[in-house]
Formats: sequence, structure tokens, C-alpha cells
Amino acid sequence: MTPPDGTTESGRKVRGGEEEEEEPVMVELSRMVKTMMKESSWWERRGLDWSILAVAFLCLPVAFLLLRSAHVLVFTCGLLLMGVAHATISFKGNHLASHGALSESPAWTEVWAVFFIEVCGAFSAQAGVHAHIKRHHAHTNIIGLGDSSAWKVARLPRLVYLFVAPLALPLLTPLVAVAHLRGRPPLLAARTLLMILLGLHAHYWLLLHLSGFRTPLSAALCMLASRAMFSVPFIHVNIFQHIGLPMFSQDRRPKRHILMTHGVMNLPRNFLLDWTFGHSLVSCHLEHHLFPHLSDNMCLKVKPVVSRYLSAKNLPYQQDGYVSRLKLFFHKYQELMVEAPPITELVGVQ
Repeated sequence: MTPPDGTTESGRKVRGGEEEEEEPVMVELSRMVKTMMKESSWWERRGLDWSILAVAFLCLPVAFLLLRSAHVLVFTCGLLLMGVAHATISFKGNHLASHGALSESPAWTEVWAVFFIEVCGAFSAQAGVHAHIKRHHAHTNIIGLGDSSAWKVARLPRLVYLFVAPLALPLLTPLVAVAHLRGRPPLLAARTLLMILLGLHAHYWLLLHLSGFRTPLSAALCMLASRAMFSVPFIHVNIFQHIGLPMFSQDRRPKRHILMTHGVMNLPRNFLLDWTFGHSLVSCHLEHHLFPHLSDNMCLKVKPVVSRYLSAKNLPYQQDGYVSRLKLFFHKYQELMVEAPPITELVGVQ
């Protein structure tokens, strides 16, 4: 089994299912990062991120009980707490599990992927890992392969696209997961469907029996509200960090370090988004793309080393603010999202 970072036992990197020699410019940086990993404690490598996930799980019973209250303020606090906890588990946990960053054991890596992606995230673990690891990470900003185009809906007005459509993510996710089950082995499809239904039913059942919702509709609406609470910033982060940056064609793709440093952008640190999404999805996204096997905390730890190294090699280290990127997409929505080349069209370096 290939490790989560895509490095085989021979020391080669795997890209698109094929082995390739590690690029010379990255050898020294990789060596420094590996040294930092060896010198770091388990708490730094995985423990801190596990503790954040544990706190999120511990918050869920409190949230369910707060939702029993007839007082608007207490009920609202319960809803907010459930939204934060669910986002942390389904976004941060899902992402770490897909990269195998929660465990060094291949067996437990598979278990956590099924639990966080299927039970908690209502999506197919196999489809999620394939789309994220084997396409987006292996072919970042390659048109038609890893160009972060999954959320392009060109027919929608920009206000709807940026602020309304993402709220449908909790409804669309399981539907897309079911669509991905076509052609899958029957046992795998049955397991995925069972795990998704288990997670959704458990959430719904607890709202009815622990939170005391009186009607199925009210429980379903609360469930939807808590799951959609962070969908808008999640979609924003997804597109801000890649779309609008240089794109490359498959037949003219540059070296991996050029691909990543030119096609990935970091956003500034934000306590709420760092907690719910993780550093690797927000402020350390470039570090994550260069070393995808690292946990969120380790991405943050190696961040100064990576930025100094890239600067010394005259490579870009791209950063921009959340509000700045939002303004850019709002004013250039037509150019970036509507008139952008279709994902099937091969283009040269823009």
C-alpha cells in the first residue's frame, strides 16, 4: 500500500498512478520536513488534531440537550454549537482521514476514512479519496483533472452561487455519493449506503428523542441548518485557493513544485475556520499540497520552514486575505467562473 504522502518504498513520488523521481529542488525541503517529523512528539504529529476532534464529539451531547430548551437564546446556542461541532468532524475529520493523517496504521486509516467520510460526512470514502487524492492532489490546477471545478455552476447569478447555492451542500452530498455507487462492487456499495444512512439516521433520531423535536419536519430542518452552517465558507475556501491562479494543460504540465507553488494559495489564519476546517485547508494549504500526509498541526509547524525555503529558491509563496479573495470573485465572477475554459478543454500556461 502506498503511504498517504504518495512516497513508495523506493523513495519515489506517485503521480497519477505512476512513479516519478522526487524533484531535486524539493529534496532538501523534504529532508528538513522529515527531520521535523521525526523530532516531533505524537502530540504534535497527531494528538493535537485528535484532541480537537474529541472536543467536537464531546460538544454534541451538550448541543442536543441545549436544543431541548424553549428559550430562543439557549436553543440558538445549541444550534450554533452543533453546527461548529459537525463542521469540525465532517470537514476537518473528513480531510485528515482521507489523507491518512489520523493514524500510521493502514488498517486504522481505512477505518477512520469510512467513519469520517461516510458516517459523518455522508459521502463515499472510495469516491472521496479518488477525487481528492488521485485527481485534485495529483493534478492540481491541471485543466480537466484537478482544477477545482467541481463547484462551477455557470448558470447561477454570482450572489446565488457565492452565498445561497452552497447551503444545498448537505442535500447534494449524499445524492452525489449514491450516484458514485454505480458500477461499484455490490458489497462496497452496500457498505457505503449503510454507513451514510446510519450517520443521517443517528443525527435525525437524536434530534427527535434527545432534543425533543415534536415533528419530523422540525427535526429535519434543524439537521439541515446545523449541517449547512459552514457550507458557504467551505465552498469559498475551496475555490479561493486555486481558481484564478495559473492553470496548466496535461500535455504541458510543469514540475510538481512549480505546479504547487503557482497553483495553490494560503489564506490568513482565522480561529474559527482553523478550528472547523483545519490549518491544511486554510492557512497552510500550500504546505498541505507539498506534504499532504502531514496533519493540520504539523502543516502549521513546518510553515515557516517552507516559506523561507521557497523564498530562497525564488519560488512564489502565495497568500491573500479571505475578504480580498471574496471581492475578487464577486467582481470577476463572469471571468473566473462563467467564461473559464471548460474542464475538457486543454489550454497552455495562462
